[in-house]
Amino acid sequence: MSRPDLAKLGAVYAPYLNAIVLHGLATAQAVGLGPTDLYAVGTLAFNGRMTSGELAAKTGLTTGATTRLIDRLEEHGLVRRVTDPADRRRVLVEAVEDNDIELDAALAPAREQLGAVFADCSPAEIAVLTEHFERATPAFHEAIETIRDTR
Repeated sequence: MSRPDLAKLGAVYAPYLNAIVLHGLATAQAVGLGPTDLYAVGTLAFNGRMTSGELAAKTGLTTGATTRLIDRLEEHGLVRRVTDPADRRRVLVEAVEDNDIELDAALAPAREQLGAVFADCSPAEIAVLTEHFERATPAFHEAIETIRDTR
């Protein structure tokens, strides 16, 4: 078995990550949000409802900045504050699924382009990509925590 070309992997991975970040920025701009606002909505959509403190930890914002973020998102109809059913003294924030944001339209070009890329992949290649995404996601989250802990 031949050894993987890690130098080539490193050379293509950084521009790939940069493209993802730039796409996120363009998507946020296309729907009239700041990148952190769009990230927060996505975080709530993927992870479900959470406290403002939990959202602050996920976004890296201070609790005060997170309160202002939630206020902005609530004004746009993208999130709502709800009482925690397990503890009525606690307030949770959740994404509003039926909102006016045109996120699907903003994401359509990437879905189309990536759909064409993935259509050319074999089932084995899709399996490798799937495993990569499953393993890389928590690795990035751990790296984020390491970065934040060293500040």
